[in-house]
Amino acid sequence: MAKKIKMAYVCTECGADFAQWQGQCNACQEWNTLKEFKVSASKAKSSVSHATGSYAGAVESTVLSVNEVELSEIPRMDSSLSELDRVLGGGIVPGSVVLIGGDPGVGKSSLLLQVSCQLSQSQKVLYVTGEESLQQVAMRAKRMGLPEDKLRLLTETDVESIVMAAQNEKPAIMVVDSIQTMQLSEVSSAAGGVSQVRESAAFLTRYAKQNQVMIFLVGHVTKSGEVAGPRVLEHIVDTVLFLEGQSDSRFRTLRAIKNRFGAVNELGVFAMTDKGMKQIKNPSAIFLSRADEPSPGSVVMVLWEGSRPLLVEIQALVDESPYGAPKRVTVGLEYNRMAMLLAVLHRHAGVQAGDQDVYVNVVGGVKVTETSADLAVLSAIVSSLKNKTLSQDLIIFGEVGLSGEIRPVSSGQERILEAAKHGFKRAIVPNGNIPKGGVAGMEVQGVSTLQQALDLI
Repeated sequence: MAKKIKMAYVCTECGADFAQWQGQCNACQEWNTLKEFKVSASKAKSSVSHATGSYAGAVESTVLSVNEVELSEIPRMDSSLSELDRVLGGGIVPGSVVLIGGDPGVGKSSLLLQVSCQLSQSQKVLYVTGEESLQQVAMRAKRMGLPEDKLRLLTETDVESIVMAAQNEKPAIMVVDSIQTMQLSEVSSAAGGVSQVRESAAFLTRYAKQNQVMIFLVGHVTKSGEVAGPRVLEHIVDTVLFLEGQSDSRFRTLRAIKNRFGAVNELGVFAMTDKGMKQIKNPSAIFLSRADEPSPGSVVMVLWEGSRPLLVEIQALVDESPYGAPKRVTVGLEYNRMAMLLAVLHRHAGVQAGDQDVYVNVVGGVKVTETSADLAVLSAIVSSLKNKTLSQDLIIFGEVGLSGEIRPVSSGQERILEAAKHGFKRAIVPNGNIPKGGVAGMEVQGVSTLQQALDLI
C-alpha cells in the first residue's frame, strides 16, 4: 500500500508548521514566508482510548524534581586554539552542536580543518564534507602544513549514511561541511530547502546528544548576513558562531551570538595566513594602527567585548552638504544611534550639524554594539566639525543620555587599565567610572554632562 503524502507549509523565518498556505505567519507575523513541502505520514501512530484516557504505544517518561537530578561536572576539551575556546566559553563541550556561519571564502572550512587535524592527534575526529572531494580536503591540509595522518575523512550528503559511518567510527568530534548540502531520504524537498536543513540538523543533533559526540556544523549565510535556512536552525543547535572579515583584510573575528555553555558576544580575533588561522593575542595593537600625524576627527575608545577590553579608533568626517538632504553614513556603528546622538549634540551642546554630511567609521572592521562609544563618537564629530585635532594619548568612553548626561559603563576601571598598558596618558570618562585609587601614569578626568566633556577636549 502506498504511503500517504501529506502537504505542509513551513515558515522560513521561525520554522512554524501550518496545514495550509496563508499570507502571514501567525507565529512570527512575517509575510510571504510559508514554503510548501511534502512529508510521508508516519506508519506507526499512537491510538487513544477515550474510555480509559490511555495511549497505546506510548512510552512513559520519568518526572523528577530539580533536586533529584544527578549533577556531574562535564569536562571541556581544548580545541587547540585559545581564541576559539574563549568564544565557546572555555572549550569544547561533549555532546554539544556548534553552528559556524560566515560569508563565502571567509575561512570557515579552513578553521575547522585546522582544529580537526590538531585534535585528531589526541581524539578521534571525523570530517564530513558535502562540498569538496577527499582529494581537495587532503590537498588543503597538506598546503597548510597540518598533521593530517590521523584525521578521518568522509564525502557524503545523506545524513543517515553519515550517522551509520559515525556509529562505526565512534568519533569524539565530528565536522559537517555544510548543513545546506545535507539531506534525508524521507524528506522529498531538495537539499538546502527549509525542510531538509531543519530535519537534517535535528537528526544530527539527536545523534550528538545520545552519543555524547561534539558536532561542528558549517552554515551558509544569506545576502543579509543571516544563516541560510529556517530560523529554527539556530534554535536547534547549542551555539551559533559567526566568522566575519572584510575581503581586503586578512583579519577575521569570531563572535558568539548564542551559547548555552558560555557568554554571548565573546570575540576571538584571527589572522588568515597560508598556514591557516593565526591567533591574535593582543587585538588592540592591530586596531590602533593610527596615522603618524594627528588629524581632526580621530579618537580612541575602549570597548568591552565579552570578557576583555578592546581599544579601537573612531573616525568622523563632517563636511558641508551640497544637497538639500545631508547624508548620514555609519560603518561599524548603528545608524539610528548616531542620528540620536546628533540630536543630543544640537540640543544640549549647541553644536549644529543639521546641514552637514556626517560620516562615522570604526577602524578595523569592528562592529560597536554597546553604548560606551557614544561620547567618543560625539567627540570625533565635534573635532572634525571644528577642524581641531585631539591628543594622540587621549581615550574617551561613556554613554550619552537624551538629556545630555554622561552615564557610567560596565568594567570602567578595567578599560582604563587596558589603555594605560598601551601608553595612553589621559582619559575622559563618566564620573561613576573614576578609579578610587587612581591609575599610575594616567590622568583620569570625570564628566557628568556632554558640555563638560566638550569643554575638556
